[in-house]
Amino acid sequence: MTKHLTVVDHPLVQHKLTLMREKDTSTAGFRRLLREISLLLAYEVTRGLEMTTRWIETPLCEMEAPALDGKKLALISILRAGNGLLDGILELIPAARVGFIGLYRDPETLKPVQYYCKVPSELEDRMVIVVDPMLATGNSSVAAIDLLKEKGAKNIRFLCLLAAPEGIERMAEAHPDVPIVTAAVDHFLNEHGYIVPGLGDAGDRMFGTK
Repeated sequence: MTKHLTVVDHPLVQHKLTLMREKDTSTAGFRRLLREISLLLAYEVTRGLEMTTRWIETPLCEMEAPALDGKKLALISILRAGNGLLDGILELIPAARVGFIGLYRDPETLKPVQYYCKVPSELEDRMVIVVDPMLATGNSSVAAIDLLKEKGAKNIRFLCLLAAPEGIERMAEAHPDVPIVTAAVDHFLNEHGYIVPGLGDAGDRMFGTK
């Protein structure tokens, strides 16, 4: 494991994750739970945002009050499943800039291939939060972060719902400077690359596809 790994063990996070794992949870229920859990995870991943103070006037007096500093943070969704986490975080941080990275796995090489990339400008001046529900092999996550660093991002965090030990190790090797925030670390990857016990394919369960 890595010292940059944070497992959010809040009771509400763990309870909602259990409901999401259940195979009989409906598509609508899965979406709702993912949105709710992403709000809770967002509190943890945004710790360390730059702060300043500004003078405001309350109904009683003036005061110097804390406020966010610097450029708006950037949320980067790894398509398509990342959009489920993205929606919830945007409820909490509606002013965030948003980007998308599309990757698919080449069936022969099993390596990620980029098919889409559109991200905000001035990434070097923003906290960048990459979201994808599952950190399985870690190959897609590493490729996405490679792209973001090429575009200037320096302060990057990775947010996922579930992580496998294999994915955490791969990320630690490739990007030891990128903290990982997750709700759980599961046991292993099966021969098809699914996290066990996991919750199945997050994208399929979110969008009702097979």
